[in-house]
Amino acid sequence: MSSPTVPIRQATGADAEPLIALLSESFFGDALTVWAFPDPDRRKQILPDMFRAFFELSLSQGGVFTTDDHEGVVLSSPPGAREPGAEFAERLREIAGEYADALMTIVDLQDAHHPASPRHLYLGFGAVAPHRQRSGLGAELMRHMLESCDRDGTPAYLEASSAGGEALSRGFGFEPHGPEIFIPGGPGLRPMWRDPHEV
Repeated sequence: MSSPTVPIRQATGADAEPLIALLSESFFGDALTVWAFPDPDRRKQILPDMFRAFFELSLSQGGVFTTDDHEGVVLSSPPGAREPGAEFAERLREIAGEYADALMTIVDLQDAHHPASPRHLYLGFGAVAPHRQRSGLGAELMRHMLESCDRDGTPAYLEASSAGGEALSRGFGFEPHGPEIFIPGGPGLRPMWRDPHEV
């Protein structure tokens, strides 16, 4: 893999607000969040708090990566990261309020399909600013994450929530991993796995 042309760095707590805003905007119309939070006004209220929870979780694991202009972000969990546990699940339920059962349905299905081993990088959420869509920034973020995997001999796992996400993942060597995750009455997720490439 070639070196990234866009400087990508590990995020800190000082990056929280613009990155949470970017994630909230990017996922406002996502099929999963629309299914979980069908009322758009409530979705607008819930998403920043939800992404703050996921941002803080990934940040505590050293798994948030961004650009200096905050126009791209990846939330990940590195190999060996601790499970978030019941306290994190309760935080999500409180954030989602009347939609708690819907949100936890998604989370529980993801957990049930998540590979138990071997140790791997989990790519949870990624977002690129709207005016940078199709500019290659998403690919640069993915390349940055996977170059580390290849250097360390680490597999990677994600769930693609769209045909575009699946196509991007396949372009980086991911392959379908097990059955598709079907959300009852909602959209599906495609689990994807990538073995490390030789460098």
